[in-house]
Amino acid sequence: MDVYDAVTSRRAVRGFTDQPVPTDVLRRVLAAAAWSPSGSNIQPWNIYVVTGAPLAELKKRATERVATGVAWDAREFDMYPAAMTSPYRDRRAAFGKERYSALGIARDDWEARQRAAIANWDCFGAPAALFCYLDRNLGPAQWADAGMYLQTVMLLLRAEGLHSCPQMAWSQVHETVADVLSPPPELMLFCGMSIGYEDPAVDFVRTGRAPLDETVTFIDG
Repeated sequence: MDVYDAVTSRRAVRGFTDQPVPTDVLRRVLAAAAWSPSGSNIQPWNIYVVTGAPLAELKKRATERVATGVAWDAREFDMYPAAMTSPYRDRRAAFGKERYSALGIARDDWEARQRAAIANWDCFGAPAALFCYLDRNLGPAQWADAGMYLQTVMLLLRAEGLHSCPQMAWSQVHETVADVLSPPPELMLFCGMSIGYEDPAVDFVRTGRAPLDETVTFIDG
């Protein structure tokens, strides 16, 4: 697949078939993704790939927890600043409106939003998931490295005919994830990622992007 096609066709898919993802494909993707850039070649990402019975157990524990109203775990990092300003606040609000309108959920229907959110912890039906951990002692630059790594993974998945959905939501149940994965205590869960083959029967609305002139400034002489 052409790299431009991989970039423009990548999106957060929220509906997967149960077709298994071959282990050799996941190994090939992650071996290539290791060449992602990182400052001083630190390679700060610590990745857990989960399939089969362990993933089924994690899905079961997470969905049951959320469905029974157990309080979220406190995130171990700030996902958004306390006072988000425009244009970032506006873009976030527009995404939420598009997402829930597409599902037929009203803005003030909190119960329906919660039901929709539970699908996160079933990995939207995906048969494979990836969990990215970072060492607690690392800083913002290493978090940026992890972002570049994860984007590389997602583009390589597209080259293999697969789709993905990066999910910060898993950081809200990081204790449940740790119960299944048993990471060492020095690692912090950054995000999860559902991986699989897209279910074409699941409708979606493609979230737009800001115009180029809104985010890019060209300075030439």
